[in-house]
Amino acid sequence: MSRINLKIITQQKVVFEGEVDAFYTTAEDGMIGILPNHLPLICPLKVGITKAISDKKEIFFTTMGGILQFSENVAVILTDLAELGTDIDEARAKEAYERAKARLAAHTEKNEILRAQFALSKAIARITAAKRGR
Repeated sequence: MSRINLKIITQQKVVFEGEVDAFYTTAEDGMIGILPNHLPLICPLKVGITKAISDKKEIFFTTMGGILQFSENVAVILTDLAELGTDIDEARAKEAYERAKARLAAHTEKNEILRAQFALSKAIARITAAKRGR
């Protein structure tokens, strides 16, 4: 059976590189799943969760936007920030979530609201990846 060589890369480091059976990530249009021999694809990603499945084991990552490129069973996710779910400090992520909610409630200026919404999305992704990655 074919497998996918998945790489998750930030400007600072390669967060993950390995063979997986499938993976699911958060595209701009919603969640997408990629199986071996998928048609070539390039798509923008939103802040969210990427789940890789390797030998029936699930591995969770946060992916903070970016782009996915898939061709010939090689998938590359280029993102500003990515974290392995098991590496996330869930307590810190929950604190960031609470701060973002407070900022969102306190601001009425459009730019500040957008920043608070982005911070909230990041916190939610981190909390989700941390919980699922345990």
